Amino acid sequence: MADGSQPNYEAIRGRLEANELSESDLDAIADVSVDFLRALLRCFGENTCSIDEYEGEDGDLILNVTDGDLAVLIGRHGRVLESLQLMVTSVATRTLGFYYPVSVDIESYRERRKARIISLAHRAASKVHRNGGSVKLPVMNAYERRIAHIALREDDGVTTYSEGEDPNRYVVVAEVYDAAPFDEE
Repeated sequence: MADGSQPNYEAIRGRLEANELSESDLDAIADVSVDFLRALLRCFGENTCSIDEYEGEDGDLILNVTDGDLAVLIGRHGRVLESLQLMVTSVATRTLGFYYPVSVDIESYRERRKARIISLAHRAASKVHRNGGSVKLPVMNAYERRIAHIALREDDGVTTYSEGEDPNRYVVVAEVYDAAPFDEE
């Protein structure tokens, strides 16, 4: 806070439960998350990164890190980024005394990945419409699989489901068969 005092996290928690968070409440939540994220970034030698904060579509706090050599922070298939997000969320939850959803993104990687998954799902659905049968998408984490399922839920010609065992689960896009009613005579 500007005067050096700590925010009253218990009061913020009450306003969160009543769905009455103010801008200053959101700023206090963001400050905790950003401070820890900056400390993590310093461990990777990133001292000059910019962190943009904004509210996501689902009411979560999104922290997008830019301006640095950040590819190592994304990692293969976003696994390092997932770990960073888990650490930031865990520390914020412990510090605040309550859970508030925080998403960490690096140079909008998550948005680009989301667009790729949606495109991949639609291409698989097109292939199923043309050829019938089913198409397996690549292995994805739970969040990415959810994106694929949601992308195709309005398509009445296909159905989606997940198969495999974690961490090797994937989405299957399959043809929907119109089962004609059994004709009894």
